[in-house]
Amino acid sequence: MTKTKLAHSFTVVIPAKEFTDKQNEKLEQIRKEAKIQGFRPGQAPMNIIKAKYENAVKGEALDDLIQSYTEKTFADNNIKPALRPQVEITKFEDGQDIEYKIDVEALPEIKPADLKSLTVEKITAVAGEKEVNEALAKLATARKTTEVVDEKRATKTGDVIVIDFVGTIDGEEFKGGNGKDYYLDLGSNTFIPGFEDQLTGKNIGETVDVNVSFPENYHAKHLAGKKALFKVDIKELRKYKEAEINDDFAKSFGAESLETFKKTIEEELNKEYANVARMHTKRALLDVLAETHTFDVPQGMVDLEFDAIWKQFEEAKKNNRLDEEEKSKSEDELKADYKDIAERRVRLGLLLAEIANENKITLTNEDLTQAVMAEARRYPGQEKFIFEYYQKNPKALDALKAPLFEEKVVDFVLEQVQTSEKKLTAEELYAYNPEAPKTTKKAKKTK
Repeated sequence: MTKTKLAHSFTVVIPAKEFTDKQNEKLEQIRKEAKIQGFRPGQAPMNIIKAKYENAVKGEALDDLIQSYTEKTFADNNIKPALRPQVEITKFEDGQDIEYKIDVEALPEIKPADLKSLTVEKITAVAGEKEVNEALAKLATARKTTEVVDEKRATKTGDVIVIDFVGTIDGEEFKGGNGKDYYLDLGSNTFIPGFEDQLTGKNIGETVDVNVSFPENYHAKHLAGKKALFKVDIKELRKYKEAEINDDFAKSFGAESLETFKKTIEEELNKEYANVARMHTKRALLDVLAETHTFDVPQGMVDLEFDAIWKQFEEAKKNNRLDEEEKSKSEDELKADYKDIAERRVRLGLLLAEIANENKITLTNEDLTQAVMAEARRYPGQEKFIFEYYQKNPKALDALKAPLFEEKVVDFVLEQVQTSEKKLTAEELYAYNPEAPKTTKKAKKTK
């Protein structure tokens, strides 16, 4: 046996006689049930059974013995495999002892710290009148309408103009380049760069030649980088009119009055704040656990986790969804960062599993039912379909279990540790980014 940290290598010998006995045992089982022409069941001579089935039972006998000897080897050496062990047969000759090699990584021995001795910063935030009014204002903005401007004046940024337009490239109209009675918000930058600028300072009834160039990275490849001319007729000048925040406004959302609507908004904001605060608190807890627990982790598990992270990175890169920090780093730097993140995730996962084991924390049927109900609530009107989906798809239900189990263990740990409360405003809550280890900087990639 050789051993390096958690990696173990064993050479195992299976006596030739034991292999022969195992084959004979299997052949005898077959003889009792085999239907051989000319013989009653169980009465066929062993030499006939052996000639017919010997090759088939060799593999089965070897598999059984390797499994048995491997389990005994692990039990004798107090090893709990982290991943499936690698087995290689090194000697297999007729009449000779069989030798094979086992390479395996063991799960580490983990001794969780006294949770009551740890202190975690608990984030809280409560919605006040300011936040409720801001939410109301956003809803009113979303419900705003436009009205005709009576005064005769030139267009300006912030106006809404109603236009007809025809676009051409090299004198030829192109698909998607025409529009009628189009409401254009000047300053919204919804059109090609420069388009809206050329329509400010103009008057109703004017026909304006707008010359622009499509961006090089324009989504329609056949238009990217090309120069275009749009003939634009300005037909009407309008301005925005904000919705009035009153009882009628509240009733349009199904509330009885503005006051009850404000209470509903306050409740919803507090739910949202609680979720975000929970995320920050959980991250703080995991940081504390990571800082107070150092133990070797199986490299195979780290490699699998890193591969999953890197696959996500490559997918994000392919779809141009990298953040600025990722764009600023070389591939080697990113790989180093993500390997640290993978190791942290594995270490925390093993630690939480050990805490759960020590404290007999398990998922109940009630936990799973509540999780499915929560998932169903995300799809109003389709609750029955969601329930049936999880009933018929055990794998989908299993996918809910891992995060659900982690949250249950985290809840338990948060009940044990000491907490120091940190109250934040809503603005501070969403901007909150405490100093953290390099490998935990990005919440979306931390455990």
